[in-house]
Amino acid sequence: MGNPSLIKIENLRFERDDTAVISCDNLYLDAGDILQVEGPNGSGKTTLLRLLTTALQAREGTILYCGKSIAECRFEYLSDILFIGHQSAVKLTLTAEENLDWMASSGIGSSSAVKALESLGLAGYTDIPCYKLSAGQQRRVALARLLISDARIWYLDEPFTAIDRDGVRLLERCMKDHVSSGGAVVVSTHQDLDLQGVRHYPMLGESLLRAYS
Repeated sequence: MGNPSLIKIENLRFERDDTAVISCDNLYLDAGDILQVEGPNGSGKTTLLRLLTTALQAREGTILYCGKSIAECRFEYLSDILFIGHQSAVKLTLTAEENLDWMASSGIGSSSAVKALESLGLAGYTDIPCYKLSAGQQRRVALARLLISDARIWYLDEPFTAIDRDGVRLLERCMKDHVSSGGAVVVSTHQDLDLQGVRHYPMLGESLLRAYS
């Protein structure tokens, strides 16, 4: 028997105001996977990601991390995931470099922060307060966090918001490099990804995720 999946969902149910929002019988994520969560606005994409990050609790069902319930290994699991939401969530009074250091779980050093920011197309902007940056540049500051994290599992909620074509290509390259090195990505987006081997997970119906395996 091989190693267990990084993530496995079994019989997950989530309700809001007595209405089923998530109903997922079986879903898995292995090392090297890119899972694209698709569906119209309001179909539950963000809710699913919030369940996976433990920001929300399911009514029933199990989320397994490396074969163990995340309730039994919460610290280990949370140390191995990185969530970036659809808002940039940068501190506008801080510079891009200061934001990246603040976002990191521990000090990363100036050279590492600058290198990550430059890799996301922010060369020459690292020491500028974020309120002087465009929305797209602020988004790149937030996404640069991907390059300084050791987390194997990335949860990305509409990560392409506000970035241009070059930014899209840079982010796709980041995802490709991450899964090539043994990581995994769950991404909620309407964007057609120019990546090979992407698995698609459709959010179907009105506020209902149907079983899909």
